[in-house]
Amino acid sequence: MDPRQHLEIIQRGAVEILHEEELLKKLARKTSLKVKAGFDPTAPDLHLGHTVLIQKMKQFQDLGHEVIFLIGDFTGMIGDPSGRSETRKQLTREEIIKNAETYKEQIFKILDPQKTRIEFNSRWMEKMDAGSLVKLSAKYTVARMLEREDFKQRYQTQQPISIHEFLYPLIQGYDSVVLKADVELGGTDQRFNLLVGRELQREYGEEPQVVLTMPLLEGTDGVNKMSKSLNNYIGISEPPEEIFGKTMSISDELMWRYAELLSDQDLDEIQRTRQRVREGRVHPMEFKKSLAYEIVSRYHGKAAADTAQDYFAARHQRRKSVPKNIRRRFLPPDRIGICQLLVDLQFARSKGEAKRLIAQGAVRVDGKTVKEADFEFQGKVHRLVEVGKTRIAQVEEGPKNNLERSLS
Repeated sequence: MDPRQHLEIIQRGAVEILHEEELLKKLARKTSLKVKAGFDPTAPDLHLGHTVLIQKMKQFQDLGHEVIFLIGDFTGMIGDPSGRSETRKQLTREEIIKNAETYKEQIFKILDPQKTRIEFNSRWMEKMDAGSLVKLSAKYTVARMLEREDFKQRYQTQQPISIHEFLYPLIQGYDSVVLKADVELGGTDQRFNLLVGRELQREYGEEPQVVLTMPLLEGTDGVNKMSKSLNNYIGISEPPEEIFGKTMSISDELMWRYAELLSDQDLDEIQRTRQRVREGRVHPMEFKKSLAYEIVSRYHGKAAADTAQDYFAARHQRRKSVPKNIRRRFLPPDRIGICQLLVDLQFARSKGEAKRLIAQGAVRVDGKTVKEADFEFQGKVHRLVEVGKTRIAQVEEGPKNNLERSLS
């Protein structure tokens, strides 16, 4: 592939590439670039905000480049001061190690494990003695540090800045020196740190890395950056039904940003669909459902996405059409044969009668006619059972229990 074709793919969703001409020269010279992105394991789970970067790594990987997923187990103990108005609370070594293990498991929902290099920056930082750290610190000035917006604001408003916070961008930059990174990816809030990496590589006689920044994904509130602390996140290890439901809860306007940053759909096709929505030819709910389905499929598989979609329909879309003359409310097990359920609900005297009712087309689950006697009612998905117009039972919202007890 021509370097400019590579660049076209890499540009998708990126806010800034510093500098494109340098990237083109690297692509023309090398068949495989070292592409680095660092993640501090400050929380146990990755969310969709993290995946904006990880999916960009996957693009590089698919183009044949070496992807380095750097777990900042050393920098995580310092705490990234980016965008902070106060000193971040430091985590213990035990907390960092525990969180790092979950990261290793979760990234392979996106990246190819055979083509991904995982590094921990404690590997070289714990070997660095005090003298080497002093030499590293001498390569950057306090004046340059105070050019950084969050440090500048805290300094001007006399908010404390601890010395160890200045070490964070230095160590992140030194990671690029050790790994000899050709490209480093990061969110827009990481721009200063990424540029420090370029400067330090020059200081150590290396070719400076190209910096690529990606936008910060807003959380489900549509206002703040996605964050567990703000409870506006969608975690990639959450149950499929949770991911689907949370995605459906975002605003119609925000869904286009989610589509551009998270979907594999062609950008031109997304824009065409957006235009059809504006013209009233497509309902935004339909596009949002397809986006939620794609996201769940990526992290849990298509079968789980099918179930999550059915669950959403049963719990939300069909709620308005529930008949008023409910005869029973019940708490089913996760799975139960429809014939047994009809007997337990006293809607049929025996399984034989239940089969005859099904054959007559008299049995419906969530408004759909049950056609097979071996149909399974799933407590996590289905909500309503009807036999004719008078025998109607609805799943009770509440804690799990056994069917016999709930019917007593």
